[in-house]
Amino acid sequence: MLANYLWVAIGGALGSMARFGLATWVATLTGPIFPWGTLLINVLGSFVIGWFGTLTGADGHLMVSSEARIFVMIGICGGFTTFSSFSLQTLELVNEGELLPAIGYILGSVILCLVFVWIGFLLGRW
Repeated sequence: MLANYLWVAIGGALGSMARFGLATWVATLTGPIFPWGTLLINVLGSFVIGWFGTLTGADGHLMVSSEARIFVMIGICGGFTTFSSFSLQTLELVNEGELLPAIGYILGSVILCLVFVWIGFLLGRW
C-alpha cells in the first residue's frame, strides 16, 4: 500500500515537471494572453488517460501491474493535467472582462478533452 503512494508521488513529480516545461515553452511561442499551454496540456492528458486506461484495463490489449496504472494514470496524468489552473484562468479572463475568450476557453477545453479521451479510448481498444 505504501508503495502505491510512492508511485503516485514519482509520477506526480514527473507529470508536474512536464506540465511546467510544456506550459513555459508554449507561452514563449504564443504569448501570455490566452492560456494555450494549459489547454494543450489538458487535451494531451485527456488523451493519455483515455488511451492508457483503455489499453491496460480489464478488457485491454496490454496487461500491466496495478502499480503501473497508478503510476501513469494517477501520478503522471494527475500531475500533468491542470484543471485547477483552467478554472483559475477562466475566472481571471471573466474578471478582466474577456467574456468571449473565457467562453471559448471553456468550450475548447471541455469539447477537445472529451474528443481526445474518446480518441485515446478507441486507440486503446484497437
